[in-house]
Amino acid sequence: MSLVDTHCHIHFSDYQLDPDDVIKAAQVDGVTRFLCVGCTLKDSQLAVEFAAKHDNVWASIGLHPHEGSIYVNDHLALQQFREMVSSLKVVAIGETGLDYYYNHSSKEDQKKLLRFQLDLAVEHDLPLIFHIREVATPSGDAGRAFDDFWSIFDTYRGLRGVVHSFSSNIHNLNEILSRGLYVGLNGIMTFTKDQEQLEAAKDVPLDKILLETDAPFLTPVPFRGTICQPKHVRLTAEFLAELRGEDLKTLARATTKNAQELFRII
Repeated sequence: MSLVDTHCHIHFSDYQLDPDDVIKAAQVDGVTRFLCVGCTLKDSQLAVEFAAKHDNVWASIGLHPHEGSIYVNDHLALQQFREMVSSLKVVAIGETGLDYYYNHSSKEDQKKLLRFQLDLAVEHDLPLIFHIREVATPSGDAGRAFDDFWSIFDTYRGLRGVVHSFSSNIHNLNEILSRGLYVGLNGIMTFTKDQEQLEAAKDVPLDKILLETDAPFLTPVPFRGTICQPKHVRLTAEFLAELRGEDLKTLARATTKNAQELFRII
């Protein structure tokens, strides 16, 4: 059985475990491919360098929505980012999107940075990894992150990608699927108390699921409180197989195929 961790940050400069040991441990548990995802210019550079040094590791370069106000007017940084797209083993752009949970960057700056990365993806025919997070508490802005995201997304043609770390409802799931996007599921599923999220996870078509960890974050049950590792993607796979009433090997085979098709990795 072969699994793919389609979203991890084991290349982080402050990742507290030895990445080589982490990869070996994951391989023992059947996790054979890894996608390191960048969030800043420097972090994306580290992801590219890490992927170049490791077999079965690829890189996605991205400017996280939190960084909108930092980069949106930094033309030198944006040019450096643009040049990085053609680096060896870069297979995606992201994570990018809109995050209204915190106020690290204004909504307008986030939107500008999102458009910049969408333009690059179209230019280079690369898939995208999307981060979309709503406001912290219900308010008049509830649902606005997805609404604002779609208002931008729908002005483009031919975009493909995944909504990473899905933890929303049936409505947003249907919006995602109607646009042909994949759904990234991770350890959140093992500890969420939100039944609507779990019901939505059941409804994701098998050919649209990607497995991920977001390591070092979102460690699944029963290892909450420890550093998340790519090997933990197997725990999420086992949980989802039981939740959805599917055979684990069938789920693994399908999600690996999905990752290979979206990111064009062997």
